[in-house]
Amino acid sequence: MPPQDENTAVLSAVIPVYNELDTWRELLARVENVPLPDIGRQIILVDDGSTDGTGEQLREFADACGDQGRRPGAGQVCCKVVFHDRNRGKGAALRTGFASADGDVVVVQDADLEYDPNDYPRLLAPLLAGEADVVYGTRFSPGSGRKGYLGNYLANKLLTWLSNLTTGLKLSDMETCYKMFRRDVLRQLSLEQDRFGFEPEVTAGIARLDIRIGEVPISYHGRSRREGKKIGWKDGVQAIRCIFRYGRRSRRRAKMVELPGKDD
Repeated sequence: MPPQDENTAVLSAVIPVYNELDTWRELLARVENVPLPDIGRQIILVDDGSTDGTGEQLREFADACGDQGRRPGAGQVCCKVVFHDRNRGKGAALRTGFASADGDVVVVQDADLEYDPNDYPRLLAPLLAGEADVVYGTRFSPGSGRKGYLGNYLANKLLTWLSNLTTGLKLSDMETCYKMFRRDVLRQLSLEQDRFGFEPEVTAGIARLDIRIGEVPISYHGRSRREGKKIGWKDGVQAIRCIFRYGRRSRRRAKMVELPGKDD
């Protein structure tokens, strides 16, 4: 193995996994194959109490991972697997993953193949260039049209509008999975939501920080509930509650910045 360079930037991809039998393997391969030759990659898989055999697969994988604590050098990939003894929700799994992240930059990655890790370089570029501190990957950039199922699209637009109303931000896609942070920004946040309330909670939290937030367009391939999508209308109601619960506390200090490629 080449010697590790402590000056090499490391990206930690935190992946909550719940009942994604075999699907997580495809997602892992996609994350591993993203062309980032100058960046180290730490992949953190958090099994959230899966009941379909996913947990057993991940335990076998963890046993084969070797040293899960090392810091990867440029172009290298290391993996870490963490387990919940019961299903606690996406937000709880992300908190567990964030606590295990050693990278300079942290990205949220769902395990369901809706989001393409090949968008990482586009998200990462503004952070490495010092143009932003947090970057959201938007599915709804100008001219992109509707992506995903109509009901989900309309719900996302409503939740984003309500979030912007309470935080003062001007995001186009608050509910996006792809949120990439400098790790020192995450350390300033106190998160508590266990399920999908994570999205409005973390957005309200960063709105209160003296940081720069930008958006870049990403690809998206939505799946139906029949195909395994887990978020439902009850989660939407909870998201609205969280928007007003956390958004009303916001005294916005964060600044929205325009990034290259936003209007592509």
